[in-house]
Amino acid sequence: MKIRAQVAMVMNLDKCIGCHTCSVTCKQTWTNREGTEYVWFNNVETKPGIGYPKHYEDQERWRGGWRLDGKGRLVLRSGGRAKRLSRIFANPDLPTIDDYYEPATFDKDILVNAPAGLKDTPVKRPYSALTGEPMAVTWGANWEDSLGGAHERADGDPNLAKMPAEAAAKVKFEFEKTFMFYLPRICEHCLNPACVSACPSGAMYKREEDGIVLVDQDRCRGWRMCVSACPYKKVYVNHATGKAEKCTLCYPRIEAGQPTICSETCVGRLRYLGIVFYDEDAVLAAASVEDEHDLLDAQRAVFLDPHDPAVERAARDAGMPDEWIDAAKRSPIWKLISEYRIALPLHPEYRTLPMVWYVPPLSPVLDAVGQAGRDDADADDVFHTIRELRIPVEYLAELFTAGDAEVAAGVLMKLAAMRSYMRARTLDGTVAQELLDGIGMTADQVEEMYRLLAIAKYDERYVIPAAHAKDAAALEAQAAAHGDCSLDCEGGPGMSEQFHLNGGTNADSGLFRRTDGRRGLALNPLRGHS
Repeated sequence: MKIRAQVAMVMNLDKCIGCHTCSVTCKQTWTNREGTEYVWFNNVETKPGIGYPKHYEDQERWRGGWRLDGKGRLVLRSGGRAKRLSRIFANPDLPTIDDYYEPATFDKDILVNAPAGLKDTPVKRPYSALTGEPMAVTWGANWEDSLGGAHERADGDPNLAKMPAEAAAKVKFEFEKTFMFYLPRICEHCLNPACVSACPSGAMYKREEDGIVLVDQDRCRGWRMCVSACPYKKVYVNHATGKAEKCTLCYPRIEAGQPTICSETCVGRLRYLGIVFYDEDAVLAAASVEDEHDLLDAQRAVFLDPHDPAVERAARDAGMPDEWIDAAKRSPIWKLISEYRIALPLHPEYRTLPMVWYVPPLSPVLDAVGQAGRDDADADDVFHTIRELRIPVEYLAELFTAGDAEVAAGVLMKLAAMRSYMRARTLDGTVAQELLDGIGMTADQVEEMYRLLAIAKYDERYVIPAAHAKDAAALEAQAAAHGDCSLDCEGGPGMSEQFHLNGGTNADSGLFRRTDGRRGLALNPLRGHS
């Protein structure tokens, strides 16, 4: 067992109101500059919808993520090293600016400086931020907001195409029949990141101490293989610098024990941040299970119980500070993923083992039970209503459980039972034991889960240990000793001969190979990363 720590996030989709505050604050913090006009490290999509960039979930088109070959080995969908090398100057699996959107600006001066007495009211026209030419705005990162563009394209949602025909036929894009929910997305900072393995120059790497995936800007050569390999299309190219950029999980803030800017400013308080321990030696086996429906349990099995004395000893033996071990024990991520088992990964079938998980949205289940003439305190009535909710279970299954509707329904049943139980307890003080028995949880567990989801305080939602001071000091000293960038030292990321021979990947297993020591990772928040 090789124990590692990972900073992870869970989002409770029941609480997202689609205000896009997270997107705006992230944009202002990280991508408010030339070359990143179209770049959104954080965006909020309306589902159903084709997303941003268009149809990014269609891996038959974009060839992102991993697959199993004929011998059951894990390989990149984008192909091996030879295939990627043959496409290094002309990669056909890249989204174009039309798949994202052409950013526009507006001539606002015409409104301010228009002479008086004009016959026609002056109108500010859109101009391309790339070419400066007049343009028509026909698409954007938020074009489908609240189903605004659903009548045009939402039926092209790749998740609908995968649903059983009978379930898909129920999805009607008519005002009184349709459904919607918001899906905030950032980089998944995967345990098995395809982008890292696809990078020919070794510029992309996964930090050993906290699992954050970053891009070394000095090593990046703009080959764009990372864009193709990422199935979530959360790696972008800065067209001004020609370098790859992506969500950094606000690592300067994380190192200071602060939440990401999207979490800090979230109006709905739907984001949770924390540390989880995992067994690095188990990652390959978990990503390589044959049945896609087993991927969820396989990834959960990779996580280690921080309360287990053996795990705690292993963490100390690995040199983890006590602050990190304590943070792992108090982590809301561990509780939501492994203890309550209500958080699910986004598209586990991509086999990247993502580390941004979601509590799926639950339609107003108590109202639905009452409208059906059923008893909202009766376990059978509540559970049977799950299948009749406006948001189809099959659709959520395509997003979060690789199409396994039973697992998705089980999570919704837990959430519905929690609501019904808390309602009965609040109204008349009764304990709905039948509901508890139906989901296999105790009253204390349900109340703790309710508190975490509904009324958790700031320090309960964000449990982030500050970077160890002596480690930071050692890294700064190393940077000073080896020149301008501490990544250039002997043994730093991508510096070994074997790493270059393998093109930045482990050719045997398909997983990225770590060739650096922990001291070889740069923590300077102002230099060399995106």
